[in-house]
Amino acid sequence: MTVGRRVVLGVAGGIAAYKAVELLRLLTESGHSVRVIPTASALRFVGEPTWAALSGNLVATDVWADADSVPHVRLGREAELALVAPATADLLARAAAGRADDLLTATLLTVSCPVVYAPAMHTEMWEHPATRVNVAALRQRGAVVLDPAVGRLTGADSGAGRLPEPTEIFAVARLVLARGVAGLRADLAGRHVVVSAGGTREHLDPVRFLGNRSSGRQGVALAKTAAARGAEVTLVAANLAVPFPAGVTVVPVVSTAELRTAVLAAAPGADAIVMAAAVADFAPAVRSVVKIKKTDAAEPPSLALVRNPDILTELGADRVRPGQVVVGFAAETGDDSGGVLTHGRSKLARKGCDLLVVNEVGNGRGFEVAHNAAVILGADGSETAVPDGPKESLADVVWDLVVARLANRPAGQ
Repeated sequence: MTVGRRVVLGVAGGIAAYKAVELLRLLTESGHSVRVIPTASALRFVGEPTWAALSGNLVATDVWADADSVPHVRLGREAELALVAPATADLLARAAAGRADDLLTATLLTVSCPVVYAPAMHTEMWEHPATRVNVAALRQRGAVVLDPAVGRLTGADSGAGRLPEPTEIFAVARLVLARGVAGLRADLAGRHVVVSAGGTREHLDPVRFLGNRSSGRQGVALAKTAAARGAEVTLVAANLAVPFPAGVTVVPVVSTAELRTAVLAAAPGADAIVMAAAVADFAPAVRSVVKIKKTDAAEPPSLALVRNPDILTELGADRVRPGQVVVGFAAETGDDSGGVLTHGRSKLARKGCDLLVVNEVGNGRGFEVAHNAAVILGADGSETAVPDGPKESLADVVWDLVVARLANRPAGQ
């Protein structure tokens, strides 16, 4: 991660303001220069000395302080990232309306850098039509508005509206800053994408299942990078070995049938679907409702299998939304009938998708590791080689190719 960047950290007046203290620590320990702008309400939760001590900078709180330097213009022009956490319903409404009634909103009107909002509020406030309109407006303008986490709120309440964990917000900030280095903005703003991740499980009995080695890291990387590029993301998560990412809607599933139902339900509203999950090709013909017992006298029972539905082929053949981009993944090994790319090209032709990410697996490649290499095959005959590197890097190349294919269709159509 590039260090030494200038970050404005806006803190709105919600109970989750205390979590922004940890976010500030993560930013400063990574070498960034952070100027904290708390609202007057935020200072009722965390005081100015805390922000000053942890940032090592003076805390800007008032448009009237140091008026000769016009602080909102100066801070906005200098910032390379504006990050608001928590972003309350009130702050989102004021930002969407272009209000400038305090230093934070005035600064947000002057920035030319990427802006990330991490909302936190009660579920009813997040789901209110006014909030949804405000979020849509901010996203349409290129801001990254994360979806809040689902969990415990204030009191005994639970639901959507919890501030994502600081480590997850920081991960999005890191990705946005990295893209800022290349001069790239939120090119998926206004788009809805669906990503599948992980590995499906087909149960033999209440204890045992047929599965695979997928951890879900590549799918999570795709979801994170899409959110950092401004997309509304639905992540269909099959038995992940890694935490759910911040800022996306997560639909947990177990089996291939459940994954198919979830993906097809989300598909009509999706501009792009990326099937990164390792989906089981077969399932037991019969599932025992009790544990299959092992006895010394009995031979192991034979296992009859049935074919699972081919979700990627189904998506490729039936585009439920005009112009929808469908991306598949193929974990391959070479054999006597051909190499990895030979099998990949054959699969691309059969599946009917726009892009197929072909990666060779085995010997520490592909599964259960943080890095990946691939060749992305296009239905138009293109081939894009991605050298071994972090899975986020491969994810960004995938989205680059998706964005190019979405370029001729306006968002929301």
